[in-house]
Amino acid sequence: MGTYALSGTSGVMAEKNLTSSTQFLLTAFTDCPEQALPLFLLFLLIYLITLLGNAGMVILIRVDGRLHTPMYFLLSHLSFMDICYSSVTVPQMLAVLLERGAALSYTRCAAQFFLFTFFGSIDCYLLAIMAYDRYVAVCRPLLYVTVMTQKARLGFVAAAYGAGLFSASVRTVSAFTLSFCGTNEIDFIFCDLPPLLKLTCGDSYTQQVVIIVFAIFVIPACMAAILVSYLFIIVAIMRIPSAGGRAKTFSTCASHLTAVSLFFGTLIFMYLRDNSGHSLQEDRVVAVFYTTVIPMLNPLIYSLRNQEVKEALRKVLE
Repeated sequence: MGTYALSGTSGVMAEKNLTSSTQFLLTAFTDCPEQALPLFLLFLLIYLITLLGNAGMVILIRVDGRLHTPMYFLLSHLSFMDICYSSVTVPQMLAVLLERGAALSYTRCAAQFFLFTFFGSIDCYLLAIMAYDRYVAVCRPLLYVTVMTQKARLGFVAAAYGAGLFSASVRTVSAFTLSFCGTNEIDFIFCDLPPLLKLTCGDSYTQQVVIIVFAIFVIPACMAAILVSYLFIIVAIMRIPSAGGRAKTFSTCASHLTAVSLFFGTLIFMYLRDNSGHSLQEDRVVAVFYTTVIPMLNPLIYSLRNQEVKEALRKVLE
């Protein structure tokens, strides 16, 4: 894993100029060693639940014919992304807790940043596509079968993967062509943008503009697509004469709306705000939430509030 205890790291080591340094030092949670083991066991349990829940969701969708619909096709990819998304960061966080710190080479830090951005961007695009799927199902029900064909579904998912690859590539190149100087210690759980920007020095205006532009392209653009879709959905629901019909129609969107609120709420707090006046400790808490807790909650959200998934699970268990 390339980890070691950081308690004996010398001041000279911490103050190397990172333009010539070959590694970063992750030091999150090292200031409270007595909490390391409880946190390690807690996050390990959450990670195992995440793997089990999301893998179970993918398998359930594949084996049950009633779930072979566009919405569940997209959900299976979302669950797969959640597995990849958390697997990029949680094992590293566990290593930091177990070894009281972790050393990452410059290349490995860049690779982790790329993969995290790649899977996170795809998550955003998939949630936006799922909102469009709900829009067509509620507002254009007679056209749903002709619009959300298998070819269209595959095209949407391929576009999400391609856009995620492009976005992650540009942001990674922009982030890791910055000049780093001063300490090489990152008080964080993985190589993410906010702590890396705190290590920069010199003229980094161009790179930071590119990073911000692509952040706007991913998060607010996806949110705008989701908000517009749900605006039309709400208008369509309000036109349904019976209260029971409105409740039944809205229930088909409730799980997705809950997942969207949790995911984008934390991303907005983390990436679309003024970093001045905010500590890395706050960022660390938010990062733990959206890298460990949200991927664990998504299968629960889509199963506990979805009768079709509960019936499919009951059938498999029987």
